[in-house]
Amino acid sequence: MVKAFHSNGQITCMESPKHVCVYGSGYLGSQIALQCAASGLPANLYDVSRDALERSKNSVNGYLDQWILEGKIEAEEKEAILSRMLWTVSASQAAATAEIVIEAVTERLEMKREVFKNLDRLCSPHTILATNSSSIRVSRIEDATNRPDRVLNMHFYGFPWRSRVVELMRGTKTSDETLGRVREFSIMIGLTPLTVLKESTGFIFNRVWRAVKRECLHLVDEGVATHEDVDRAWMSLYGTMSGPFGMMDRVGLDVVRDIEMTYYEESGDPRDYPPRLLLDKIERGELGVKTGRGFYKYPNPSFEDPSWLHGIK
Repeated sequence: MVKAFHSNGQITCMESPKHVCVYGSGYLGSQIALQCAASGLPANLYDVSRDALERSKNSVNGYLDQWILEGKIEAEEKEAILSRMLWTVSASQAAATAEIVIEAVTERLEMKREVFKNLDRLCSPHTILATNSSSIRVSRIEDATNRPDRVLNMHFYGFPWRSRVVELMRGTKTSDETLGRVREFSIMIGLTPLTVLKESTGFIFNRVWRAVKRECLHLVDEGVATHEDVDRAWMSLYGTMSGPFGMMDRVGLDVVRDIEMTYYEESGDPRDYPPRLLLDKIERGELGVKTGRGFYKYPNPSFEDPSWLHGIK
C-alpha cells in the first residue's frame, strides 16, 4: 500500500492495482496476463483479432499444462487460474474495471499513441496506463492521454515466471504515487521491479541485449559466421536453451525490425539500420516461431537437439 502525502499534511494510503487489463494478446501479452492470473488477480486480455485470442488461449493452456508436468501447480489450480482470465474482442469490456492497463501491441509509435488515446477515454480517470514497449519511451506517448501523471513504461521479459523482473521507467510527468503503486503491483505478481533512473531507449537489459543482437545480425550479414555457429557459441558459453537467433525467432523477426528502426530513427546511424539479412527474411514471411520458420524451422527447431550443439547436425 502506497502512502500519498497531500499539501494539507494528511496522508492517504493508495491501494496497489488489483484488476488488470492486458491490451494485446500476442506472445508477451498472453504471458503477462497469465502471470497476473497465476498471482491471484483478475486479468482481462483484449485483442482486435478473435484468431489471436484463440492462439493466446492455446498458449496459456500449454504453459499451465507444462507447469503441472513440472510440479509447479496442481491440476485443480489450472482451472482456478483460467477462471480469473477473460479473453475478449471488446476493449470497453476489457478495460471497464481495470485499475491498471498494460499495453502490449506492435512496436509502432503511432499505433501505441492511438491505443493510449482510446484507453484514456475508456478507463476510469484513476486507472494507470502502462506500455510494455521494449524500445519506445513513454514520454513519446504520454500526451495522447489526459493523465500523463498516470502513465509509465512497464517492461516485462519473456516467460516472466522465469525472468522474475520488470523494468519501470517514468515519463516526464509520472507521479511518485503512480511509480509506487506499480512497484507494489509488480511485487504482488511475483516480480522484482527494477527502476530506470532516467529515460533510456532500451531501458537496462535491452540496451545490453540490443548491442548483442545487432552485432550477431551483422556478423552473419557480413558473412563472418553462420547464425547456427553464433548460437552454438552463445549456448555453449552461457548454458542457455537457445542463442540470440533462436531468441529473435521467438520474439518475431518483424518485431525485431521495428525495434531496430526505433533506434535508427533516434540515432540516424547507418549501423543501426536493420541489415539485409533480417529484411530479406521478413519479406519472405519468415517471421520466426509464429510463422513456423525464421532462422530455424518450428516446431522442434534444430537447436533443441543436444547433438546439434556439438555440430553433429
